[in-house]
Amino acid sequence: MGITICFSIFVGTQNFILKPIFYSLIQNKDYAAPFIHIISFFTLLLSYYFLFRFYDKREVKELSVKYLAKEMFGGFAVGFLTISLSIFILYLLGYYKFIEISTAKYPIRLFTTLVVAALIEDLFHRGLILRELEKWLGTHIALVISMLIETSHVFNPNANLFSLFFDLCWGFTMSMLFIYTKRIWLPFFFHLGWNFAQPFYGSNLTGLNNLGTIIKSRFEGPIIFTGGAVGIEGSCVTVLFLLLIGIFLYYRANKEGKIIKKNYKK
Repeated sequence: MGITICFSIFVGTQNFILKPIFYSLIQNKDYAAPFIHIISFFTLLLSYYFLFRFYDKREVKELSVKYLAKEMFGGFAVGFLTISLSIFILYLLGYYKFIEISTAKYPIRLFTTLVVAALIEDLFHRGLILRELEKWLGTHIALVISMLIETSHVFNPNANLFSLFFDLCWGFTMSMLFIYTKRIWLPFFFHLGWNFAQPFYGSNLTGLNNLGTIIKSRFEGPIIFTGGAVGIEGSCVTVLFLLLIGIFLYYRANKEGKIIKKNYKK
């Protein structure tokens, strides 16, 4: 019900209110789209907040802004730097070639598209589904289910067998980012930094090659290192870093008593 109501409000507002208004005011869609995306972003957040504030009659802690600045800058930085470190290692191995820098092929609408896409996934996958599963079944079973949900990305363009392993690791680490904080902001901004960094360095993003570039580059080398058509996130180097982040967070969460264990004995 939460997904249906919130997503319906989001889609309805975007398609029947925002697009007609902004496309009539601004003829160039590249300039109109960022306004539509940002207002849609807050529409989705507010619909989620008010639905669960009144339906559950509770404080919506997963949207608490108490540590927002810390989790925003920290999450984005770690996501961006993780991809950057992978690029640097590929550069040292001779698998990444820098050509030039240009913002001409990266309009702002592409970034705001990433903002909305990341919010939809993290709000529903982490803020709603994982939160409820963890409360109901405990952290470990919730983790497994969340990891399996992420394998839906295997239907993305150019996906391969290694992509399935990446999806499982992605589901694990993104879940741990939420489990450790119990808020969506750290996984959301990590997700945003991660997704922004890939086209920034001239890589495909989850198999998509139409999300613009800032650094024009060339990837040459074994697919297991470069990620091939999937992009740098399909590299064994990137997946290793991603997995290490998740393992570190699990260790910290377990040490700090944030792992919920269910006793099913009657």
